[in-house]
Amino acid sequence: MAASAPPLDDCLRLLRGERDEQKLAGLLVAANVCRAGDADAVRKVYDAVGPRFLRRLLNTGLGKVEGGKEEEREAYLRLALTVLAGLARAPEVAADEGVVSIVPLVAEVVSKSVDPAITEECFELLSLIAIASEDGAYKFCEPGVIDMIYLQISNLPDGSKCIELAINLMQLLVHKLKVDNMSVEKLQGMTSMVTCLARLFAVLHTAVKFDALHMLTALLSQKESPLHDLLRSMPASIWESHIRVGITAILQNRVVSSEKLHALLLAECMMSILGEDWLSEDCKIQDTQNVLPVDKFVLLVLESARIEVAVLLNELAYLKYESSKTSETDEAISQKQRNLAILFSLIERIVKMISNASSSEGAPNQTICESTIMQAITGLNETISLVLDFLQDAKDHGQRKGDDLLAAARIVGSYLAEAPYACKEKTKNLLDFIFSIEGQDESRPFYSICFMLPMLSQITMEPDGCRTLASFCGYKAVMDCLVKMTEQDGIDNGSMFLACDTIINFMSNRKSVHIPVDSCFIRFLNALVTWAGTSNASSVTMTASCLCAMLIDLTSEEFLLSCSEFDAKTLGSLSELIVRSLQQDVPDDDGEQFNQKQVIVSGYRRWADRFPHVKNVVDKHVSV
Repeated sequence: MAASAPPLDDCLRLLRGERDEQKLAGLLVAANVCRAGDADAVRKVYDAVGPRFLRRLLNTGLGKVEGGKEEEREAYLRLALTVLAGLARAPEVAADEGVVSIVPLVAEVVSKSVDPAITEECFELLSLIAIASEDGAYKFCEPGVIDMIYLQISNLPDGSKCIELAINLMQLLVHKLKVDNMSVEKLQGMTSMVTCLARLFAVLHTAVKFDALHMLTALLSQKESPLHDLLRSMPASIWESHIRVGITAILQNRVVSSEKLHALLLAECMMSILGEDWLSEDCKIQDTQNVLPVDKFVLLVLESARIEVAVLLNELAYLKYESSKTSETDEAISQKQRNLAILFSLIERIVKMISNASSSEGAPNQTICESTIMQAITGLNETISLVLDFLQDAKDHGQRKGDDLLAAARIVGSYLAEAPYACKEKTKNLLDFIFSIEGQDESRPFYSICFMLPMLSQITMEPDGCRTLASFCGYKAVMDCLVKMTEQDGIDNGSMFLACDTIINFMSNRKSVHIPVDSCFIRFLNALVTWAGTSNASSVTMTASCLCAMLIDLTSEEFLLSCSEFDAKTLGSLSELIVRSLQQDVPDDDGEQFNQKQVIVSGYRRWADRFPHVKNVVDKHVSV
């Protein structure tokens, strides 16, 4: 056995020779040494030949070095690639800076090669380098490298060894490269990856189309990242239209549900990164005729999402309430819940897009017609009705905890924010249950109530909406929700205003409703005072003061100070809030603040004698 082993010593002596002829002869022997798989021997060969000679050999093969015949250049290229691929099978060598540095050269070989054997060798070598080290993977992000590799892929024969190796390399890079700490230069390489994948997704009609889809969703579904910022900053680009064409092809053809879900996820990613109106933007592509008109594309995405939602809701209800419980069932439920969350997020964005389109109806840049908007609204009504049926099913089975139920509450709330009287009877009958829904990690209901606030702030402008809220003491849940908002890091003023508007509307129409001055009331009053103390914004001051003025009209200073949860310090802060609001200069064009000040003034005149401390502070600063 020893006699048949590759003559390593002879090989090393030749590789260390001063003349190129010696090194070339040594490389011919080195190819056999590398095939033997002895890592120690491979390292010795690499150290003996050095990366500079291998780089020169590649440059010669690419015709970058003068001299040599065409057939000699191809022979040099084959030899360099064979030896490098053999050397790179040792991870230590593949991670070496000298080997990593040749990635752009090998990518150039890929872009120019017409020989499948050479292309295969290149992809094998590039994959070994990418696997071996972080530096090796990130080398692909250098300018032009990704383009040279990816643009060749669309020309590779379907089902060939080359395409298999190319896809494996692409998938490796997509999952290994992390964009969070990348330099701007390397991020440009990642945008090249996205644009190249988008083109493959649009123009290919092979299995690679689905590979490109999966890689695009992996890249774009990450949480907010520098890559997203760079994609947003790019001028109107063909890649966006390529993705639209690819999504259209997936949704229009008979493919398995999982692939349609991936396509819908990609649509959601695009709307997340570029804005909801991406779905309705007109586009023109020169190299394909498969561009669906905007109206048809909007309806295609919406209808596809609606179908998948209907199927998932039905399957989830069966698995949760009718099938026998097993570990496989639990995993199936979790997967369907994740898919449902993606679809709900997409539909929520479509709702915003339809709302934008409705508000700009007739504008010169309007891209979808009124009939499409009405068709979309009809479809959305049907889907929200199905979601409410899903919640009714949960209520009937005594289930009120779960992220799928919370997601259902969110999509209902998002839609009703734009169409508060849609599915009116179902919503009215389920509102108390929706208020009781908890996410998996919640100890008491909070987010489900937050999701309903936009709708509540609108329906409570009418007595019927107030009666609905009073029927199950829902106003107390809104009060508790506001209290919890003030206890969180970073108060969401938008939600605070909606909660305040809801209670102001409710109290304005409370003629037949008694609001008890209990612990919930006291906590709510304290929270309003606390909120007003966190901001100098006139809108916060006026809204909080208006509501406080309405609340304390129901009680007296003496009673409040007798409550353990209310003290003299809070009373002092309340007095200062009333003074600030009375001193506030209200702009002539701000009707809301004008009305709020009227409420504060009229309220103060009614209850001032019951609040001597507040009256004393106000009299020192303001004449009412």
